[in-house]
Amino acid sequence: MQLYSLFDPVHGGRRLEQQDLSSEEIDVLEQNFLIYLFQVMEKSNFKIATDEEIEVAQSGQYLLNLPIKVDESKLDKNLLSRYFRDHPLQNLPEFSDKYVIFRRGIGIDQTTDYFIMEKLDMIIARMWSSLLKVTKIEKLFSRKPKTTQIRDAKKTDEITTEEEDDLFVERIRLEKLDLSMRNLLGKITIQEPTFDRMIVVYRRASTGPKKDRGIYVKHFKNIPLADMELVLPEKKKPSLTPMDWLKFLVSVVIGLVTLVSSLEMPKADFWVVVAILSGVIGYCAKIYFSFQQSMVTYQNLITQSMYDKQLDSGRGTILHLCDDVIQQEVKEVIISYFILMEQGKATMEDLDLRCEELIKEEFGEKCDFEVHDAVQKLEKLGIVVRDSVGRIFCLPLKRANDIIGPTTEELVLKAKQGSSA
Repeated sequence: MQLYSLFDPVHGGRRLEQQDLSSEEIDVLEQNFLIYLFQVMEKSNFKIATDEEIEVAQSGQYLLNLPIKVDESKLDKNLLSRYFRDHPLQNLPEFSDKYVIFRRGIGIDQTTDYFIMEKLDMIIARMWSSLLKVTKIEKLFSRKPKTTQIRDAKKTDEITTEEEDDLFVERIRLEKLDLSMRNLLGKITIQEPTFDRMIVVYRRASTGPKKDRGIYVKHFKNIPLADMELVLPEKKKPSLTPMDWLKFLVSVVIGLVTLVSSLEMPKADFWVVVAILSGVIGYCAKIYFSFQQSMVTYQNLITQSMYDKQLDSGRGTILHLCDDVIQQEVKEVIISYFILMEQGKATMEDLDLRCEELIKEEFGEKCDFEVHDAVQKLEKLGIVVRDSVGRIFCLPLKRANDIIGPTTEELVLKAKQGSSA
């Protein structure tokens, strides 16, 4: 926390000035902070989002039916580049020099509604795609294939995770909706896998002569995979939807047809033409301002969605992560000791299997238990030992409590009781 206080986007700049550090010393401190942060992320079982997951997210839409892009000119490219140059990792995403997205946990989100505007956008998008195919224009807009091999996310409706290869989550999306009257006019249920927790780390680009040293750490919850763009930093203003573009094109076509037909009349009155032209211009102005209002509405939608999904940022996120790591490791130690106390001696593999079975039976959750880390801590406390063949067994509970000694809470409680007496 002391390190992060130097890079807090709000008050970090003033504290750095008070420390009177050189630029090189600050560079070393911020890299040390990233080292500790990534270690905490690993201990908390967070994984870095890969290019494949981002590709899947961008291939579909869920509740946020808006095209969202990152304004990379507003992001610093030196901080994370230096870190990954000194601490290389595999399968880093393309944007890892600008920002990093951590994710943990998989869930499911379902929504039932009529989705009228979304269905209209889908129909327009399909008609536009068919028109491009028929006219062979789609080849002009097709993107070059990437060098990395990525599964075609548009053709898969199942999501898997590295932690649980047998976990499949079906995606039920509007893009694959059958164009039947029942689906178009009635309520439908769509479904999308979610990331239980997501954390984004980045730094803004410096705009003035003074270098910006603030490091942003933002914490989000229950982010649908297809709406992952919500957590992206420094987003550009959202662009228009297919329905908005259709309104604009139809308005322009109607105005031009009306104007041309009036000019082709054999006895076109000048003032009639002026009136028609004024009406067309006024209508186009109305459409323009309605577009501007739509942009404001979309921006407010993104802001509201981020407000609903964001848990914390900065110092609050760091404190939450540290507390999460402590609780996780304490629970691992308690479960390992409990299994040894109840079931007796065990090899490392047997203990790992028994702990996972206990969690499955009691909580209905499947996990990869970090038994080596738990046993190492128990051995460091001196409350488990190994026999001649390497099997692990624990000391009796009373003896273990005597070895560990009183906790901080017990000492504080004892001191309060002594002072009151």
